[in-house]
Amino acid sequence: MKHSILVAAAIAMAVSVVSAEAETLPGVRGVNHIGLTVPDMTEAVNFFSDVLGCEKATSFGPFRDDTGTFMQDLLDVDPRAVVNEITLMRCGFGSNIELFSYDAPDQKTVRPRNSDIGGHHIAFYVDDIDAAAAYFKDKGIRTLMGPFPVNEGPAAGQTIIYFFAPWGLQMEAISFPEGMAYEKDGGPVLWSNTEPAK
Repeated sequence: MKHSILVAAAIAMAVSVVSAEAETLPGVRGVNHIGLTVPDMTEAVNFFSDVLGCEKATSFGPFRDDTGTFMQDLLDVDPRAVVNEITLMRCGFGSNIELFSYDAPDQKTVRPRNSDIGGHHIAFYVDDIDAAAAYFKDKGIRTLMGPFPVNEGPAAGQTIIYFFAPWGLQMEAISFPEGMAYEKDGGPVLWSNTEPAK
């Protein structure tokens, strides 16, 4: 009896593991792009190109629906919202950036902070965090405290500095050339800009 209960428990666990794996998004390969709405497309493209080294791949638009609900149905925005332009940028060995220029009757201009629901930042891996900090200073780019080395816990080994785009978007430069402490525990490791196949 005890043996059959253990077998039944093992089968139930195996089924739940298979079930959990089967419920993930089919065929997902990773993050393709990060979409950002910007107040000035030219300023944003120049910042991502001239400061961060991204390359413009293409631009297209405008998109609108003056009578129906296409914009609301597709993008969950006001039905009269207009996407003036979309510009796609390639940023080294990482996710692409999709920049949106919108006009909308209900558009808000308040930027969420990291601590707000919907708050966000984009992190760029750099080989030399001190060189990145000096570069930001030379370019007159606003930064926060740092470079800040993380010396304890699972993220030990990384060093970070937060910086801002001219329109207030918060970003981060991060470096961990020797890896992070959690990697020594085994298990999955984060995708790496320096070793994309790892």
